[in-house]
Amino acid sequence: MLASLADAPLVDRDLVYEPKYDGIRAIAEIAARGGSVRLWSRLGNDKTSQFPEITEALRTWAKRLKEPIVLDGEVVALDAKGQPAGFQNLQGRIHLKTGDAGASSARTAFIAFDVLRAGTTDFRGQPLVERRKGLEHIFGDTGSPILRISEIAHGDGRALHKRAVANGWEGLIAKAASSRYVSGKRSPDWRKLKLLQEQEFVVAGWSEPRKSRTHFGALILGVYEGGELRYAGHVGTGFDSKELERVMALLAPLETKTSPFRQKVPKNETPHWVKPKLIAQVRFTEWTSDGILRQPVYLGLRDDKKPEEVRREDKQVPGSKVPGSRFGGSRFGGSKVRTIEPGTVEPGTRNLFDQLHFLEDARRDAFLTLPDGAELKVTNLHKVFWPKLKLTKGDLIRYYVQVAPYLLPVVADRPMVMKRFPNGIDAEPFYQHRAMDVPKGIRTANIEHSDGAKAQLIGGDLLTLLYMAQIAAISQDPWFSRVQSLENADYAAIDLDPAPGVTFDEILDVARWVHDELESIGAPGFPKTSGAEGLHIYIPLPAGTPYEAGMLFCQIVATVVAQKHPKIATVERMVKKRGRQVYVDFLQNIPGKTLATAYSARASEYAGVSTPLTWKEVHDGIEREAFTIKTMPERLKKAGDLWAGLRKSKGVNLERVARYVNKK
Repeated sequence: MLASLADAPLVDRDLVYEPKYDGIRAIAEIAARGGSVRLWSRLGNDKTSQFPEITEALRTWAKRLKEPIVLDGEVVALDAKGQPAGFQNLQGRIHLKTGDAGASSARTAFIAFDVLRAGTTDFRGQPLVERRKGLEHIFGDTGSPILRISEIAHGDGRALHKRAVANGWEGLIAKAASSRYVSGKRSPDWRKLKLLQEQEFVVAGWSEPRKSRTHFGALILGVYEGGELRYAGHVGTGFDSKELERVMALLAPLETKTSPFRQKVPKNETPHWVKPKLIAQVRFTEWTSDGILRQPVYLGLRDDKKPEEVRREDKQVPGSKVPGSRFGGSRFGGSKVRTIEPGTVEPGTRNLFDQLHFLEDARRDAFLTLPDGAELKVTNLHKVFWPKLKLTKGDLIRYYVQVAPYLLPVVADRPMVMKRFPNGIDAEPFYQHRAMDVPKGIRTANIEHSDGAKAQLIGGDLLTLLYMAQIAAISQDPWFSRVQSLENADYAAIDLDPAPGVTFDEILDVARWVHDELESIGAPGFPKTSGAEGLHIYIPLPAGTPYEAGMLFCQIVATVVAQKHPKIATVERMVKKRGRQVYVDFLQNIPGKTLATAYSARASEYAGVSTPLTWKEVHDGIEREAFTIKTMPERLKKAGDLWAGLRKSKGVNLERVARYVNKK
């Protein structure tokens, strides 16, 4: 029995609600007293050998049976916590042949939701609620963690729906409590309430790969309408290298010179057509007005449906039609499970932003397609980097996608130092200067160090920025000089580093005093939060200024501030001698030393961002915790690029600095 895609309320005493498990539909035929067990797909394909652990568990359980039974259910993958995972997690299992299943590490379970026959009793003519009682009596206590029955809610699906939204489920199934089981029919008595846009598509061909991509660039998709195949779009996101190779091996024997479409298909790259035999499962945001998929992500191939059965599923999630539900249409009338507020996502990167959301929701490692056609493999996007805030690697990469237009000019042509947090901010990080085994397209250069030349990443392009975030380099830490002239700094910096117990208001006081000294010289200064505890003040330097000159300038200003305000400010290098003061640090102005740059995310508990400020904000007072990876995109929309002035400045007048020193 199949469900239709139709509206249904979340509160209705005549309905029961179940999770929509995202796996493979399976009929289980189980003989009594530990006899034979067979698993059948919708098309009647034997799946028994592909899931030997389920087969064995059913056989062991069936030793207690006195009569054979037939169950309807879903074979699902399990995540690390033993919870049902998405369809894509089954890809390592559903295409295996006899004897190969043990080679896969994917854990699976069989979740039964209906009983069709027990002995000579045919349950299909009984109402669902009666069949459910029979199922619970027969299968309610199997003694095996991989043999389960579906969750169910009678009359009120709101709590189940809330969990579905929170946990990224595909959706719910609403079933009429009185419904009979009609084999092989799609019935409105069972209704799919989808939270995600996801369905099957016929593979009509593939396009040539671009740049470093291998095998193919995208699959060309279609759906049947009126007996003919209609073009539905291309999908190139969601593949890793192993899946690209596997799918290409299946496509090659099906290649044909004739397009299976009647209409002309848009060409991104040279198309190769195939006989329409393969079916791909695809997640997407919506259908466009001309019937094309928006933001599609490949999840896997299916072998449990016939290509000619693939139709466009038009119904959407019910939204505001739900009586008694606190969820409005805007909450889930779209296609994404999680609420996305892209802020300043540029038009060219909006697709990238949505790709990342999909891949994280799917818990899928895959190649990410950048706007310029470059590709980057991203992994473990769901990994938590900020435990208290439950922010993930995916959140970090999406943040950098949003602020890239502002951040990339800041790090352009600069050697980058990486401080990596592979296990999140609460675990021990490590520094990495040398770039090793970087993907194709990542810019590097050999930089001389005291211990020899090292290949280092060079900032300035989106691919490098996102690669660094992928390998858990949370912050962006560039040199003060560019690779074209490493001995000359473009700016100098004063780092206000507080001792334990110093308040941020006291740090702001020191910043105001630094500002007073800069103004007395007529020197421009650009303040920003560090994104952690302190505050940075950058001073632009004239072209060709060596690092030493910048450090000397900062030393002079820092020393004057410390002499005028000795209770709060100090230039004492030894921590033990400082006391409860703000260290006015000028020693960062050395080749190879770095500070987290403007717009950089930080490994602080509040997921701070090193945020450019106006001097008015410094003098009026601000809360450093207000500037985070969540709030920064909106601030950029309102405040604009406050760091642009540093890049465009001609630099401090060093002759004035000399006169300032003589006066002091």
